[in-house]
Amino acid sequence: MIYGHGDDLWRYAGKVKHNFSTNIRASFDLSPLMEILCADLATLASYPEPEPVSVEKAIADINGISPEEVMVTNGATESIYLIARTGAKCHSAIAIPTFREYQDACRMNGHRISFVNTLAEIPADCQIVWLCNPNNPTGTVTDRQRLLRVAAQNPDKIFVIDQAYSDYTPLQTLSARDALNAGNIILLGSLTKRFAVPGLRIGYSIANASLLSRVKAWRMPWAVNAPAIKCANYLLEHRESYKIDTLGLHTEALRIARELTAAGIKVWPTDCNFILCELPHGKASELKEYLMETEGILIRDASNFEGLGEVHFRLAAQSPAENGLIINRIKQWITS
Repeated sequence: MIYGHGDDLWRYAGKVKHNFSTNIRASFDLSPLMEILCADLATLASYPEPEPVSVEKAIADINGISPEEVMVTNGATESIYLIARTGAKCHSAIAIPTFREYQDACRMNGHRISFVNTLAEIPADCQIVWLCNPNNPTGTVTDRQRLLRVAAQNPDKIFVIDQAYSDYTPLQTLSARDALNAGNIILLGSLTKRFAVPGLRIGYSIANASLLSRVKAWRMPWAVNAPAIKCANYLLEHRESYKIDTLGLHTEALRIARELTAAGIKVWPTDCNFILCELPHGKASELKEYLMETEGILIRDASNFEGLGEVHFRLAAQSPAENGLIINRIKQWITS
């Protein structure tokens, strides 16, 4: 699904003024990072680390685990495809609606796929379970204890838990230690989301060393480039300077949800900064074009998520003023 993601600014050639399509919202000052990149352009003349071991060690140190229990990749998406390749031709269960890359990666690698709505529906004969938590596009969080309980009850299955948006929810999600203690959990994380640098493509997986070594065997050398490694190490070292306003963004998401619900739009409950909506009439693609043409507002047409349709869209909370703007514009469109 190369062209099916949100945050498609590239389609609109500088017309976007307010980006509600991306789930990332962090008003960070990245100028120190830019200075480091510009001052270290000499790295472009040399190959990067064949495997990004320096970043793996930094993540391991932060989480109090071994570097062998961390795999850094070219975005969390590369981890998804590597895991699917490791389990080629197996039976995967995917909790929907959710991030499309799970099913695309599974199909590319010959998996038999079962789509489920809840963890209670996991097929007995599946080998891998894919779950996004917080879930994209609904914003819901599955309780930590429930996840650990289900994983413990199914020791024959690998649970891939994608926590790319864990920094955007006030609720507790799984820790690195939770994944290692469970033994059958692969935890996905994203520095892209944590530090609002999607162009860098830095993701990682955490799992016990024996399980993760099977996935690492499929990695290509030099998959993570030198500037990305440099930036990742800098951001991890200075992570206390980059704080996400988790509660503030969630509060604004709930405000948008209340206003849109009052306007007759169905809104899924959310535990983080973004919401999934269902129009009472019309198409999300039509609303998307209206918002772009009138205010330069970009939303996510969610019609290509498995289990959703042309009436579904997703948006993420921005500044209070921007949120007020989109609320008013959507109300105008609904009633026109």
